[in-house]
Amino acid sequence: MSLIRRRKQNETSRPTRSDPSSIDKEDDNKKKIPAKDQNAEEIALKKLRKWSCIDSCCWLIGSICVTWWFLLFLYNAIPASFNQYVTEAITGPVPDPPGVKLKKEGLTVKHPVVFVPGIVTGGLELWEGHQCAEGLFRKRLWGGTFGEVYKRPLCWVEHMSLDNETGLDPSGIRVRPVSGLVAADYFAPGYFVWAVLIANLARIGYEEKTMSMAAYDWRISFQNTEVRDQTLSRIKSNIELMVATNGGNKAVIIPHSMGVLYFLHFMKWVEAPAPMGGGGGPDWCAKHIKTVMNIGGPFLGVPKAVGGLFSAEAKDIAVIRATAPGFLDNDIFRLQTLQHVMRMTRTWDSTMSMLPKGGDTIWGGLDWSPEEGYTPSKRKQRNNDTQIANEDESEVVASQRKHVNFGRIISFGKDIAEAPSSQIDMIDFRGAVKGNSVANNTCRDVWTEYHEMGYEGIKAVAEYKAYTAESILDLLHFVAPKLMARGSAHFSYGIADNLDDPKYRHYKYWSNPLETTLPNAPDMEIFSMYGVGIPTERAYVYKLTPSADCYIPFQIDTSADDDDTPLKDGVYAVDGDETVPVLSAGFMCAKGWRGKTRFNPSGIRTYLREYEHSPPANLLEGRGTQSGAHVDIMGNFQLIEDIIRVAAGARGEDLGGDQVHSDIFKMSEKINLQLAALELKDKIDLVEMAFCPPVHIRSCQICWHAWRHARFPTNVDGRIGGQMPDFMV
Repeated sequence: MSLIRRRKQNETSRPTRSDPSSIDKEDDNKKKIPAKDQNAEEIALKKLRKWSCIDSCCWLIGSICVTWWFLLFLYNAIPASFNQYVTEAITGPVPDPPGVKLKKEGLTVKHPVVFVPGIVTGGLELWEGHQCAEGLFRKRLWGGTFGEVYKRPLCWVEHMSLDNETGLDPSGIRVRPVSGLVAADYFAPGYFVWAVLIANLARIGYEEKTMSMAAYDWRISFQNTEVRDQTLSRIKSNIELMVATNGGNKAVIIPHSMGVLYFLHFMKWVEAPAPMGGGGGPDWCAKHIKTVMNIGGPFLGVPKAVGGLFSAEAKDIAVIRATAPGFLDNDIFRLQTLQHVMRMTRTWDSTMSMLPKGGDTIWGGLDWSPEEGYTPSKRKQRNNDTQIANEDESEVVASQRKHVNFGRIISFGKDIAEAPSSQIDMIDFRGAVKGNSVANNTCRDVWTEYHEMGYEGIKAVAEYKAYTAESILDLLHFVAPKLMARGSAHFSYGIADNLDDPKYRHYKYWSNPLETTLPNAPDMEIFSMYGVGIPTERAYVYKLTPSADCYIPFQIDTSADDDDTPLKDGVYAVDGDETVPVLSAGFMCAKGWRGKTRFNPSGIRTYLREYEHSPPANLLEGRGTQSGAHVDIMGNFQLIEDIIRVAAGARGEDLGGDQVHSDIFKMSEKINLQLAALELKDKIDLVEMAFCPPVHIRSCQICWHAWRHARFPTNVDGRIGGQMPDFMV
């Protein structure tokens, strides 16, 4: 009770703010508190009032959440037509989407459509993995949000890589392509690939029974997609089913990017006898395919693939690597980004399908290239009235510009890229000794094959100084022997001398248009559709990087610039769609397959459809409706309209034939490629010429060119010949 009483006494004796005397007593009591204790109390109060880092983080997160909720509310509250209204207020009336426009014209479904996606645009999902991938069954490892790249990057690299010996699945890992139209409609949320084209086709009545996505694992070689997944057989069966269920109307095939090469391989595979081929017979394509509309096709390869395999970089990556070298190389977090990327991509055999094909005959040598005189400028569509005037004007401009050696795909130093070949002292790297560097066990996790080359091997590569399309292959065999050993079994990069040679029946030649023939389908049509007007990577200036552990020793020299040539940030650019040069995308339809040639024996009609790049006028237009960029062209209204018209029954002549803005025909004229098939009389003449003295061959241009194409070995007595050609055996 005494305790209770004391509490009551304290409560009743507590001073109040209304009692002045009690306040004075309280102040007197405070004065009696020692100064030391009073300072400690003030410090404690200041600490309570101090703004902490946690408070800042909470406020930041809260602000982001509130802003996001507010924007989400506006998105759901504002009518769907608001963006179009704002765009029309700024730029004027927006044209109807192609599907809406053509539906008004009465176009409807006729031919089934098959999409063939390119490299990296198709989704891949996990079916079996290691312990680090627990909980990811049938989750996308490629495409979608790419969340696993940030959550567990090394685990992601491990599961996206293939076996370095076989080019197939590593032990305990199964990553497979996503099926259906969703496999490649969007690459990532908001970044369309096929979605816009699919939506416009749906406007005139297409649905999943009349259009299909030929999804495949774009990492592995083309023939291995059949070996592992039977993908080619599935595509064959699906096309046959779609043709049968659509009144016998043949299919329209629409490949994009590397999908162009994949479907070129398919057309040879489907008609080849089993077990190597699909056993469809020599008339399968004629019975089932109406048109092949290739979009951004790298028929003859892309120099960009060389940079990717040689140093794991292209122009954009090179700029980042130069401005922030610690981030992409050996940074403080030991991410070693480029090394991991190189280790992963060098297990993807499909990347080798896009190396330049045709050697120096197509891409040029040390002192010439088909793109000589290229000048970045705005062009008008070619027609009979303006073509001569435009060519004269371009020749005047070209004569005033510095000569550019585009044929040197890799040059070590800007001075080497510009010097005449006679002044370049090239030391052959092929016999260089490898493995002179000190062993370093820390490189096991980011092994790139460069570590095994040693300092002498790396030095030898740089001392060769300039590489053309032919020597590039030898270079890659030297720096990446395991990669090229696998690639050589699945791909080829030459030009066939005699397409009747039985060796060209092997699948390694089927994706090279210079070493195979088109199907015997005279009623079929082939389009090459691509963007122009964008600087596109053609050749590179390289330099050696400072020595470091686990490093990539070669790097694009971003300091190399020249206002008088199309050289910027160490990259020579030509006309193209930002990825594929015009030469690669257009040559086969402009010359190689034009009319009846030895590569097109049945005379399939070919058309060029070029789309001048026009960037979006404002952010509300997104990626634009007139873009010519390699992927953004999939949303180009004019291209989509052309595709829908063909799918609804139109032919190339109905579209107006060729639509050309570039100098592709002029480039093609500079390429000396045998197009006519050798007649029996010509073959006999070659045999007679085979016993011609070498002196006569050197003096006679006709014999010289015939000998170069025949390539007969030398006799013991020094005469050309010595071995009977295959066609005379």
